[in-house]
Amino acid sequence: MISYEPFWKTLKEKKVSTYKLINEYDISGGTLNQMKNGKGITTSKIDDFCKILNCRVEDIIEYVED
Repeated sequence: MISYEPFWKTLKEKKVSTYKLINEYDISGGTLNQMKNGKGITTSKIDDFCKILNCRVEDIIEYVED
């Protein structure tokens, strides 16, 4: 299962709010909601987050065995 827990930690470390993602970077609130609920997002969105947060994929997602 893919976990977005690293994403939420990275947001805190980089001091970027979900408000800023939505209003300054045009990230859909629906995308953030999907992530909060453990639903899948596109690799394109992961790429966007890596660019915005200047981080690696591992800072956004991780694989956790069920």
